[in-house]
Amino acid sequence: MSYIKSRKHSASRFNATLTAAMAGAMLLPAVAYAQQAELPTVDVSAAKDDTYKTDHASSAKYSQALVDTPQTITVINKQVMGEQVATTLTEALRNTPGVGAFYLGENGSTSTGDAIYMRGFDASSAIFVDNVRDLGSVSRDMFNIEQVEVLKGPAGTDNGRGSPTGSINLVTKQPELTNYFNASTTVGTGSQKRATADWNKVIDEASGSAFRLNLITQASGVPGRALVENNRSGIAPSFVWGLNTPTRVYLDFLHVEQHNRPDGGVPTVGLPGYAAGTTTSSLARVSSSNYYGQATDYDNNQTDMFTVRVEHDISPNVKLQNTTRYEKTSQDYLLTSFMAITPSTLALARTGNRKNQTNEILTNQTNLTADLQTGSLKHTLVGGVEFTEEKQHALSFVNPTYAAASLYSPDPFAAGPTADSYTVSGYSDGKTDTLSAYLFDTLKFNEKWSMTGGVRVDNYRTTYSTVTTTAATSYAKSGNLFNWKLAASYKPTEYSSIYALYATSQQPPGGSSFSLNTTVSNQNNINFQPEKTKTTEIGTKWDLLNKRLALTAALYNTQVENDVELQDDGTYALTGKKSVKGIELGLSGNITENWSASVGYTYMKNSIDSGAAATYTSSGLAYTPNQAFTSWTTYKLGSSLTIGGGARFVGGLNRGVDRAASTLNPQYTNSYWVFDSMASYVVSKNLTLQLNVNNIFNKDYVASINKSGYRYTPGAERSASLTANFKF
Repeated sequence: MSYIKSRKHSASRFNATLTAAMAGAMLLPAVAYAQQAELPTVDVSAAKDDTYKTDHASSAKYSQALVDTPQTITVINKQVMGEQVATTLTEALRNTPGVGAFYLGENGSTSTGDAIYMRGFDASSAIFVDNVRDLGSVSRDMFNIEQVEVLKGPAGTDNGRGSPTGSINLVTKQPELTNYFNASTTVGTGSQKRATADWNKVIDEASGSAFRLNLITQASGVPGRALVENNRSGIAPSFVWGLNTPTRVYLDFLHVEQHNRPDGGVPTVGLPGYAAGTTTSSLARVSSSNYYGQATDYDNNQTDMFTVRVEHDISPNVKLQNTTRYEKTSQDYLLTSFMAITPSTLALARTGNRKNQTNEILTNQTNLTADLQTGSLKHTLVGGVEFTEEKQHALSFVNPTYAAASLYSPDPFAAGPTADSYTVSGYSDGKTDTLSAYLFDTLKFNEKWSMTGGVRVDNYRTTYSTVTTTAATSYAKSGNLFNWKLAASYKPTEYSSIYALYATSQQPPGGSSFSLNTTVSNQNNINFQPEKTKTTEIGTKWDLLNKRLALTAALYNTQVENDVELQDDGTYALTGKKSVKGIELGLSGNITENWSASVGYTYMKNSIDSGAAATYTSSGLAYTPNQAFTSWTTYKLGSSLTIGGGARFVGGLNRGVDRAASTLNPQYTNSYWVFDSMASYVVSKNLTLQLNVNNIFNKDYVASINKSGYRYTPGAERSASLTANFKF
């Protein structure tokens, strides 16, 4: 068919171009500062930013301070991420317990990007940037991120359709009325090489205008994994007009390119629980450094995001905010994936896996916030409307078969098919249009008691069409989603609260995949009703030590109904009912002036209350550790030296469910502890050196596993990096 076209894989010249541009940009501000000695000295000590504690979330929908917000919200700020050299969203989320990339991917394909599980459910489709939904299966870099906000529990009232157990919001860096230039360079084991720059320039203080530019270039491997590469370049300019005035206008642009070599994992041969047959069950483990793909495998993607945000203070008590965004993310991906083992030859059958997909989103949000008083009652009202158009275009391919690979000595440089060998067999187009309206009210009866409520209505329409060389089909699904939440709070003291919350969320068929069908063997059957979630939570929050330290505790019970379940006969049915009950504890802030800490612990008891009765179904939810712990702490020894470290514990978890044959592969992964450390030294007012050592004791563990249980990703082995941080 002549109208089906495939883009040939070719090396991009952007990486080298942007690297050179970045080097120049990093030098220009420094030279300018050196040459213009007459400029006034900038007082960088005026604002203290070396704290882990954050007092407010960024969304206008959370009108109260975090201590008075009746829901579990974890904020990971730039201070913590910088000390850990956390470069991706997945790495940043290690600071909140029980959240991680535990699922490897299916059908030979690796879950590229931020494949995040939270409290037992996939949250990959519930990622937002500045409170706008973010699409695309890409790994999000932290070079332009101020903080990461993790909302746990149903977020249907806040964000519309999404994960049953929460959402993740990335807050971008914005211009400020202060001149500064920050840069960092990192080198380390595993061929780690990375450089960033952050330049803020006041254009005109009287009009409140400023410019900020963030840059990134990286060319890194993965410690302990042969041939796997993470290479990216990015630029994020932003402009603001009207700071410290009633009307503020923000213009943001983001461009990121990645040229990676994907990690298809290694066979689970020899892991605990492996029993794939009498002739293979006693095989020794393979080397965790083996690469079973081809050296020609690649994962190339590009993200372009343009945002305009206008804020206007109508009066001291009324504020209007409007946000418009267009984003496009494209991904071209090729992975040589392995499947079954041939017992007689110990060879792995392999096939090609090609993906070419583009996601686009156009959004306009309008929020109105008003502080009102009716008699003795105080109201904080937040109302708004939102229109979103989301689109996905994906090519389909006839994947070629590769030569088998040796189980113990794979050769990634052996000749094999290239990107040109993949024949395009068709394409698919998915689109979801959503019109939303919402209203929140925080009602304060007195200094002790308050109530928070919210409602949201989403009118959605999803269309999906496929075209092959022989046929064309199309489907549509539309409806209304109504979600609500209600909470009551009591304040024992001025800086503490005790609360109770009830909240809901929903996810219709195709809500996260843009895919629809009418067959019983497809989980996105348009005849299915939306998945529904309800959560009850009671908790308490305390700001202690003169508001330097935040303590939180919460008990929750989440129930998911209308969950689509795979049946014994290979069909799907709307019979699933699952529940997650747990406790979550948190600590964040400064214990003393020199001692900072961030700690989190969760215990989760999950169950499948009803659904498929297949013998291979696990007794609990997949990718959900029953216990998880995370900690990070630093201590300042004098004015120059800071030492710190952290520990992470992830309890054992069940993998997903698949057809009955997969019961011979491992059904679970073991629990593990990982310990990290850092030390930083202030060489001068312009230079700080930082040494990080991760996985100090070189723990061997399973970071993620696929649903069939025949592939896993090894955890990164012990590694070290040295970072030079520059400030001017």
